[in-house]
Amino acid sequence: MMGPAHSLSGAAAWLGVGAAAAAAGHTMPWPVLVVGALITAGAALAPDLDHKSATISRAFGPVSKGICEIVDKLSYAVYKATKGPGDPRRTGGHRTLTHTWLWAVLTGGAASVAAITGGRWAVLAILFVHLVLAVEGLLWRAARVSSDVLVWLLGATSAWILAGVLDQPGSGSNWLFEAPGQEYLWLGLPIVLGALVHDIGDALTVSGCPILWPIPLGRKRWYPIGPPKAMRFRAGSWVEIKVLMPAFMILGGVGGAAALNVI
Repeated sequence: MMGPAHSLSGAAAWLGVGAAAAAAGHTMPWPVLVVGALITAGAALAPDLDHKSATISRAFGPVSKGICEIVDKLSYAVYKATKGPGDPRRTGGHRTLTHTWLWAVLTGGAASVAAITGGRWAVLAILFVHLVLAVEGLLWRAARVSSDVLVWLLGATSAWILAGVLDQPGSGSNWLFEAPGQEYLWLGLPIVLGALVHDIGDALTVSGCPILWPIPLGRKRWYPIGPPKAMRFRAGSWVEIKVLMPAFMILGGVGGAAALNVI
């Protein structure tokens, strides 16, 4: 999938989680619903850190481009070191290490640990990064024609405002984890969800996605999970743009309304 579809699917997924939580009697405070949706939208771009031409590589200028080059090489090295006898030869690391459930869990866990040990500045950094990515994904047309600095300022300002809202009593800093010292522990959840939604979206395309690594399937350790080939599509095709993206918008709207007990 392309960046906008990934971000839309991520936001829709979190809003769906909010609807499920409301149905179970654990309604999310609205700031958690909004911030979680934005983080998930941004995190749904993050697995493409192994792709030097992806949206995320442009999001933070030379810094993100350099990180993408490093992650690409790291992913390729891990692939070569762990591939099974049935896995094909590759020339790069795209859709390998960062497109697995293990990567999703590790990055989400690292964010949660950083949030509860690093204090407010760590929370602001997590919000800033993912809000910038959310702008790049959800508002990609505007982001492409505007200055990177303006996008970064929007991300920084939004992160500061939303963190201030979440800090208010009952607004969600201790949502789900209420013990003292566990404020913002939940921030890792939308990051895990965003990465997994990205992987599932890529699994629907012609190349599939090795979500289950390092669990081997047959002679392959990097088995490209996906539906039957007749049901797959190419990234950026009309199926993604004309069918899936509108569907994500509708599902997200319904999920958000249900999460807020509007319907």
